[in-house]
Amino acid sequence: MGIVSIILLVVFALVSVLLIVLVAIQNEESTGLGGIFGGSDGNSVFGANTSKVITKATAILGGVFMILALCLAFLNKSPAGDSVLEGAATEATQTTDSAWYSN
Repeated sequence: MGIVSIILLVVFALVSVLLIVLVAIQNEESTGLGGIFGGSDGNSVFGANTSKVITKATAILGGVFMILALCLAFLNKSPAGDSVLEGAATEATQTTDSAWYSN
């Protein structure tokens, strides 16, 4: 499952970057990065219905982001019997046999 995990991680990174760009381009009451490209009205730069398209694309990418995050978490989880916390607890109990306060 190593190759699948790497592919999902690359797709996850691309979706993250696209989501950041879409959120930055969105205009909030005609203020946003859309106004940088000219004019005071951000909607007229990319077209009249751009805000609806960008809002829908942001929602879809947000959903894809969440699904990919859950898939990556599921693929990269450690097995139940080989927990890092269990190993640390076992090691801690083995080293506490000697008194810590003695010289």
